[in-house]
Amino acid sequence: MTFVEDRAVITGVGQSQIGRRIGRTGIDLALEAAERAVAHAGLTFDDIDGIASYPGPVAAEGGFVGATTHDVRDAFGLRTTWHVSGVETSGQIGTMLDAAAAVASGRATHVLCFRSVWEATAQAAGRAAALTGKAVRASGHSEFRMPFGAASPANWIGMYAQRYMHEFGLTREQLGKLVINARHNAGLNPQAIYRDPMTMDDYLNARMVSWPFGLYDCDVPADGATAVIVSRREAAGGLANAPISIEAAGAALYERHSWDQRADLTTMASHDAAASMWETTSFTAGDVDFATLYDGFSYLCTQWIEAFGFTEHGKVGPFLDDEENYRLEGRLPINPHGGQLSAGRLHGYGFVHEACVQLWRQAGERQIPKDVELAAVGVGGGPEAGCMLLHLA
Repeated sequence: MTFVEDRAVITGVGQSQIGRRIGRTGIDLALEAAERAVAHAGLTFDDIDGIASYPGPVAAEGGFVGATTHDVRDAFGLRTTWHVSGVETSGQIGTMLDAAAAVASGRATHVLCFRSVWEATAQAAGRAAALTGKAVRASGHSEFRMPFGAASPANWIGMYAQRYMHEFGLTREQLGKLVINARHNAGLNPQAIYRDPMTMDDYLNARMVSWPFGLYDCDVPADGATAVIVSRREAAGGLANAPISIEAAGAALYERHSWDQRADLTTMASHDAAASMWETTSFTAGDVDFATLYDGFSYLCTQWIEAFGFTEHGKVGPFLDDEENYRLEGRLPINPHGGQLSAGRLHGYGFVHEACVQLWRQAGERQIPKDVELAAVGVGGGPEAGCMLLHLA
């Protein structure tokens, strides 16, 4: 049985302006992305009766929460029959999967799903404010990390990467090939933040952040928003784009919701999510035409490569050695838009957007040259992850 029995489809996508410190608020960016997505689908806001977003109105600093569902709902005067947001879900696309279930069950017809961030602008302002602020006591999980200098996910995920390197011989040069491929693809994407070519020397000589991650292993804080319209299939006829089926989805978490407590530290929640996804479809990893895989850090992308079964566990290093495996013209193009490493951290939704425009053959200069019908999308890392197969029949 396919996910929600093939009743949920994607009918339109949109992105706002994307950049570094562009000085626009998260709500401004969210509204722009929403307007573009609704128009792209061939709908009006009168058609939208559902809304979903991640992470919801959580306490977070630095532009992590750009806009809430209520912000966007009120701005457009939406009359909704269903809405949701939240952070306790299967990665950033978890609420999008909830939206698919909502339209499949009849609770809504067209759901506006969005993710908005303005981290680049907010963090710049935050650094200035920090010069006059005072220190506060660490709380929550920070109590167990800050005293040891582990203040960033770069520290926590770097330890995962070191373990994998120790067990299976993954090298920085192999990670660098993935990073350089992302930069090459970003050079073809006019929305990408970093488009200049990168060499292996550039990668290896960049300042170290947290071993084994250098500067270019870490994604780029950005200002921007992405919106996706999830519709009931029966209502998608005659719209502007051929409907893209959410063929399968994975949201499993088989172990503790923790960055550092898995039984096998060479795996992550991505492995649980992907394993559960393959149980719901007759497609296999060999059927996938291309993949858009979360790369908040370069190592997270390697985890998704393994989790989806594109290579055997422990063999991601040799997979990366052969660039024919994942370059734009290769067997399995990965992140044709440049991923978050070069195109900017849109926090998950950018991967769904890219998968859709590639399937619709609307990606411009970076369009994958071969015919593509099936995309694998993996979003999240560490303790929470969600994934989808998107199928344009």
